[in-house]
Amino acid sequence: MVQMELTRIIISENNEQQIIFLREVDGERTFPIVIGLFEATSIERRVKQQPAPRPLTHDLLASTIELLGGELQDIYISELRDHTYYAKLRIKHDGEIIEVDSRPSDAIAVAVTVDVPIFVSEEIIDEVGH
Repeated sequence: MVQMELTRIIISENNEQQIIFLREVDGERTFPIVIGLFEATSIERRVKQQPAPRPLTHDLLASTIELLGGELQDIYISELRDHTYYAKLRIKHDGEIIEVDSRPSDAIAVAVTVDVPIFVSEEIIDEVGH
């Protein structure tokens, strides 16, 4: 796994596809992901520290994990299959790590909300990274 950080968000209201860029924490490789407008604006709101008047979906998920006694450890973009990325929320609960399937965009939005590390598999970065 390679730890990445969010470095750029490109939001285009004229296009259904938004792009975020992750960059290797201890390196120079970058990794773009195309995501939806809702996820992009949610991520951007967190980065700019703009509060929402009511909890958004990613806030709800983060609160639910915490109230059920879990702690989000990190997120992991684990696989690229048929041009689709797969991710996991890695939650610590009762001393064990529970992995919950997620879309990468939602996983990144939750990671930015809770401020936990973002990891991407080495194989994905080797295949599509720059």
